[in-house]
Amino acid sequence: MTNPLPWLARRIIRTGYDDLPQNAVAKAKTFLIDTYGVGVAGSAGFRLDSIIKVAQSWGRADEASVWVGGQRLPAGAAAFVNAYQIHSLEFDCVNEEAVLHPFATILSAVMAYAERRSAQGYPVSGRDFLTAVTMGVDMSIFLGKASAGPIAFFRPATAGGFGAVAAIGKLEGFDEDTLIRAFGNQYGQTSGTLQPHVEGSPLLGMQVGFNARAAIASCDFAREGILGPADVLTGQYGYFRLFEKPEIDIPFAISELEKHFQIERMAHKPYPSGRLTHGVVDGLKRLIAAHGFAPDDIAAIHAEVPQLVARLVGRPDVPDPAPNYAKLCLAFVAGTYLNHGAVDVEHFIGEALRDPRTHDFASKVTVSQTDNPSHSAMSPLSVTVTLASGAVHRVDITAVYGHADNPLTEAENLDKFWRCWRRVGALTEAQGQKLLDTVMGVETLADVSVIPRLLVADPALRVAV
Repeated sequence: MTNPLPWLARRIIRTGYDDLPQNAVAKAKTFLIDTYGVGVAGSAGFRLDSIIKVAQSWGRADEASVWVGGQRLPAGAAAFVNAYQIHSLEFDCVNEEAVLHPFATILSAVMAYAERRSAQGYPVSGRDFLTAVTMGVDMSIFLGKASAGPIAFFRPATAGGFGAVAAIGKLEGFDEDTLIRAFGNQYGQTSGTLQPHVEGSPLLGMQVGFNARAAIASCDFAREGILGPADVLTGQYGYFRLFEKPEIDIPFAISELEKHFQIERMAHKPYPSGRLTHGVVDGLKRLIAAHGFAPDDIAAIHAEVPQLVARLVGRPDVPDPAPNYAKLCLAFVAGTYLNHGAVDVEHFIGEALRDPRTHDFASKVTVSQTDNPSHSAMSPLSVTVTLASGAVHRVDITAVYGHADNPLTEAENLDKFWRCWRRVGALTEAQGQKLLDTVMGVETLADVSVIPRLLVADPALRVAV
């Protein structure tokens, strides 16, 4: 394999704000709004108080803020906590073709880094911030799209960390060799397996945080001249050989970056569950709208899905699932939609996880695998509903609701943001509107560290609702 890191490093270094097309800037703002919203809602994430307590033990530097809570931590520790908050609800945006959530790792690391840098007297401008985040997304998605084999590690953590290094290295002004070796520093800390995904463990989101924290350390070391190995993607023990073996298609990944900035191909998650579960919800929603039947009329549901979907979320429903298990169980998510007419954060908390009606609907769901040879495809898929009357209705879906080719509207994006924002009673409406206005004009900012200030709640009101 030819080492693509020199090409990637040159591209990251040479791309400026003026090279970004209008659509890339617009999409960056869309998914910044989305990510800040889900990060705020994630302040109710599982055992967050304990996670913050541990992070506070890592040092006493007053460098960056935990979103909502406002605790001041070293930049790496704040990045860890905020990354966990972003991903803890399974609500953050994705790139489907690369099978990863790049924003959770990248944005948490860059925001903490920017806060620290502002305090040191050299703030990050909005134009530089947008450019860095865009290049970080490209780096992460390159790794996912180059990997044609079955996913074996948790890419939002592993590939996300490389994206965060790309973004921070861009802001640091690293030259080509330093940036490449900063990736080497990151590779030595790269972590993230799919076992927490299988078991529904909160460690899944924590792995995103580990790599966000590592990205700041990787660039700190590189800035001080402590440089990692260079051939960390294609070397004898490199990332592609160990994390993404055996099928690698580097020319394809390069061609994808040459076609457009990958931030333009991001997808929303309209529901706080694994993206791979969304196709069945979309299918049920379309069928009910088209044929007018009620959930109680349903006798059976069958989803025909690509192998990735069958493997990762075709798991059996269980009577008392852990929240993360339920979010990653296609049958439970389908049952949730039929029971409530919606899929939202409260449906994965407490008694909702044991609701007999949800589990009754889930028991009607079966899943089979299509012959799609792609290890990364989330679609096309089909959903077939058989009614008690004997009527059969089927829908075929090529772009699931939220995909770049079937996106949320601007109004739907804002509705999702506000639903997330309003889950935290200590965050005011005025604060939320100020954040939206700031993001929409982010390219005019002299210092993006004003953004995390808008994400911190009033201590007198800090009670989640």
